[in-house]
Amino acid sequence: MGMGVDVRNRIAKRAAQEIKDGMIVNLGIGIPSLVLNHLPDDIQVMFHSENGVLGIGPTPKKGNEDPDLCNAAGLPATTVKGASYFDSTISFGIIRRGYLDVTILGSLEVSETGDLANWIVPGKRVPGIGGAMELSQKAKKVIVVMSHVNSNGQPKILAECSLPLTAKACVNLIITDMAVIEVTKKGLLLKEIMPPYSVQDVLENTSAELIVDI
Repeated sequence: MGMGVDVRNRIAKRAAQEIKDGMIVNLGIGIPSLVLNHLPDDIQVMFHSENGVLGIGPTPKKGNEDPDLCNAAGLPATTVKGASYFDSTISFGIIRRGYLDVTILGSLEVSETGDLANWIVPGKRVPGIGGAMELSQKAKKVIVVMSHVNSNGQPKILAECSLPLTAKACVNLIITDMAVIEVTKKGLLLKEIMPPYSVQDVLENTSAELIVDI
């Protein structure tokens, strides 16, 4: 069950609220790549891309694309003032040294303890774990943005992931088309409901215990 552009942008806009002035942020492919289009103009953030850019800017307008500049997903990108370019060793050195304040990633499943499963079997569009394995372990905060259920209508937030893990106990916040859920030591804390859904809708479509705090 795919999500329309409006829903994807609604999720991205909510995720953008978690980004504060002065942060260094990494965005995954898919919904995460939309986040920088929803930042207020007075927020100064440096977006990191694994393919070797620090200072990725908003998506260029049609016709203004630079064929030599793309983000980690291979999509056209822009840069902001002060941007820099480097090779993959420097790019992943930034990740591994813990310089990223936030990474925003898509996911296939998240467990109630914050385990992340976000890679697809070979032969699909995303063929393996990729940089998410390190991003999810080294960023100071990990935010997952995704649909609340999969294409078969089954919950993606589970007591325990059924798919191979990218990393254990790494997710801090989950933002879906239905809700905003924080991963805490006491369990999953339901903090916000996305319209037009209700608390009951979220409970029925989540296969993990939720602490309701609304």
